[in-house]
Amino acid sequence: MPQVFDVILSGGALVNQDGEGARDVGLRDGKIAEIGDLSRASAGETIDCRGLHILPGVIDSQVHFREPGASHKEDLESGSRGAVLGGVVGVFDMPNTNPLTTGEAELADKVARATGRMHCDFAFWVGGTHENASDLSELERLPGAAGVKVFMGSSTGSLLIADDAGIADVLSHTRRRAAFHSEDEDRLNLRKSLRIAGDPSSHPVWRDVETAVRSTRRLMNIAREKGALVHVLHVTTEEEIALLAEHKDIASVEVTPHHLTMDASDYARIGTLAQMNPPVREARHREALWRGVAQGVVDVLGSDHAPHTLEEKAKPYPNSPSGMTGVQTLVPLLLDHVNAGRLTLQRFVDLTSAGPARLFGIAGKGRVAVGYDADLTIVDMKRRETIRNSWIASRVGWTPYDGKEVVGWPIGTFVRGAKIMWDGELVTPSSGAPMRFWSAL
Repeated sequence: MPQVFDVILSGGALVNQDGEGARDVGLRDGKIAEIGDLSRASAGETIDCRGLHILPGVIDSQVHFREPGASHKEDLESGSRGAVLGGVVGVFDMPNTNPLTTGEAELADKVARATGRMHCDFAFWVGGTHENASDLSELERLPGAAGVKVFMGSSTGSLLIADDAGIADVLSHTRRRAAFHSEDEDRLNLRKSLRIAGDPSSHPVWRDVETAVRSTRRLMNIAREKGALVHVLHVTTEEEIALLAEHKDIASVEVTPHHLTMDASDYARIGTLAQMNPPVREARHREALWRGVAQGVVDVLGSDHAPHTLEEKAKPYPNSPSGMTGVQTLVPLLLDHVNAGRLTLQRFVDLTSAGPARLFGIAGKGRVAVGYDADLTIVDMKRRETIRNSWIASRVGWTPYDGKEVVGWPIGTFVRGAKIMWDGELVTPSSGAPMRFWSAL
């Protein structure tokens, strides 16, 4: 008897653990059921993917969807709508909401808000604090928890552990890989006078290279002393790439699309729309991040999607908040870099699918393999598009890449076998569910 599937993706170029090649993919009951020649099989729906690439579903392990507490600029529904429109099947949302995600009740509330309402699958980082450090080994294993996130330098929100003793206390209690925003708070406070009113180009002068390097060096020393695994978020400096290359046994590295795409000259072009923490820096740092990608020092890409309204961003620096949209533009920006020869499509897959699954122990995701969740990002590597504000689903409605032409575009997003997005349209109602992690099964 012929095989029967719910969906067959036919004729596409599949990129998975075998490399890249023309293979059909059969989906059944939300899982990858068969890979190969399915020309004799039948399905409820057969999708012609000739000319397209089928990738493991892209996972964005750093977003700020602002709910609860700041839903005037984003919420879980709108943020996840942008995610799937951009080809992203799953996200890890950050804890600096209001209330902060620092306890079991706050985490459960977020999971309840997200389930069946988000368009993609999800997990939530739990904020590490001085007060909850002793509880983290239990909190990090709760359903829907991505792990523990710590701010060593102040950014958006009030989460902060600036002292070495506090970091050591957190790492004494974590068993999963803990994530860190690594900037030295003491140096940030000492250098505030270097901010120039109305001049966002002074942002990387204030939050300078040494602010990042000093913090990351402290973190490496503490993590090694405690025998803990750490994940350094949004690395921005040449010096940190060199430092972290010496600590790959305990430290993983994230870089962002904006730090790979922009440099300090963009402040003159778009002003505070380029303002982020840690900041966009001089071009030498961007090129060092690309070397880190090429050399394998960098483990994952995260968008650090952190929206603010245009009215908020229009405040004169330094009263303007740091953050920009990014989850929806992650895939097209990086496909454009692939087409420009800066990385291979296989390396893109490793940074956005296999990498997050490997680092954080995500169960059943990150590969196109039989038995795994049918999470797929389908792309047209030749499609030329111009990114526009009008395409952005975020409630703030803008992107720093408005007007940028890219080559390579997300065509389809499948989450657990459901076709959520196809050719720019949402085609299935939201059905997001918590990701599962090996450490908590």
